[in-house]
Amino acid sequence: MRINSNMSALNTYRQLTANQAAGARSLERLSSGLRINRAGDDAAGLAISEKMRGQIRGLTQASRNAQDGISLIQTAEGALNETHSILQRMRELAVQASNDTNTVTDRAEIQKEVNQLTSEITRIGNNTEFNTKKVINGDMTGAGTGAVMERQTLSFPSVVLATPHPNVVLSIGGENYNIAFAHAVAQGTNTVDTATNTVTIGTATITDLGTNVASALNQLFGLEPSNSLRDFTITGTATNISIEAKSTGSFAGAAGAESIRLLSGLVAQALVQNTNGADGIGGQSHLQIGANQGQQFTVAISDMRALQNLRISGTGSGSAHGVVAEAFFTTTVLTDRSGVPNEFALDVSTASRATAAITVMDNAMTLVSAERSRLGAFQNRLEHTINNLGTSAENLTAAESRVRDVDMAKEMMEFTKNNILSQAAQAMLAQANQLPQGVLQLLR
Repeated sequence: MRINSNMSALNTYRQLTANQAAGARSLERLSSGLRINRAGDDAAGLAISEKMRGQIRGLTQASRNAQDGISLIQTAEGALNETHSILQRMRELAVQASNDTNTVTDRAEIQKEVNQLTSEITRIGNNTEFNTKKVINGDMTGAGTGAVMERQTLSFPSVVLATPHPNVVLSIGGENYNIAFAHAVAQGTNTVDTATNTVTIGTATITDLGTNVASALNQLFGLEPSNSLRDFTITGTATNISIEAKSTGSFAGAAGAESIRLLSGLVAQALVQNTNGADGIGGQSHLQIGANQGQQFTVAISDMRALQNLRISGTGSGSAHGVVAEAFFTTTVLTDRSGVPNEFALDVSTASRATAAITVMDNAMTLVSAERSRLGAFQNRLEHTINNLGTSAENLTAAESRVRDVDMAKEMMEFTKNNILSQAAQAMLAQANQLPQGVLQLLR
């Protein structure tokens, strides 16, 4: 028997300490609800669960992003809904003005309302915002798309001749270029010859352009007596350029792209659109709808103002007209003295013009309907995206919970076991401390 070292007591004490430590860990897990409270609890599980937490939070934020995108789309669609109503009213007025039972005064009154409605469409396009961001004026840009960089004036001399005019001067941005005309039109495509002059727009340089036909300019530029609207498209490379009658205006150069278009039958100013080789549609907005890089959804909303894609108004401070009988295009050189172009609405002052306006209204409503349909498709897609994100976040949360969270029933069972063992160890430690007392009996 030894009295310096009570091995029974030391062993019991070690067991008591272990039981108390296990009980403390159980209390920590039960109080926090987490199986992993520190890296030492489960190093691999901690790393896995933290990665899962990042994905869960990313998915949750992506869902909120998609909801914000729906709000933006609904804002734009609401504005287009009002634009639709205005266009319906304008078409109704055009039908009314087409009736020859109206006097000049009657049509003048109708014209007043048309003018105001046109201005309201422009105002809606300019002022409709979501989170201070304009949504239907083409300002929703992405990747350098559709940015209007500069306003230029296209001017021709005022000439009316009975024979083909051999030479006309085209002025772009104050620079004059000679244009030689011929008689024939080949498949609606016309070219322009500048001989020695060089046209430079952005980074594309055009030095040799070909020939054009003067008699086709009225039809080409859309400036017919009825003032019907058409666009012209300029396409070319570093050595040639051609003009084609098409529905949209764009200029494709060797190093990028430019867009020049007539805005209406009353316009002598054109917008030069620098698109840097990208599409020239109104603009794009990117919605982050995933938790990781590259999971974006692009929403492009076209410019839906009266002056732009709807093409029911124009700008300028003068007049542009065609002399079809003489087969020539003639204009008055325009000067915007105030620096802000005046807005012109559709002309319903005569029955023929009002009838033409009906077609313009139909085309405008078709554009608005198409844009609203596209926005509706965007919204439906985002709603499905939100549902999918919710499902993904839910499943990932369940997986993260299995790694990180504690099973309360199992942990309570462990705590109870450790508590009983601690109490038993305390009782046995008291008994072990009594064992050296037997040595005293030997010393008596």
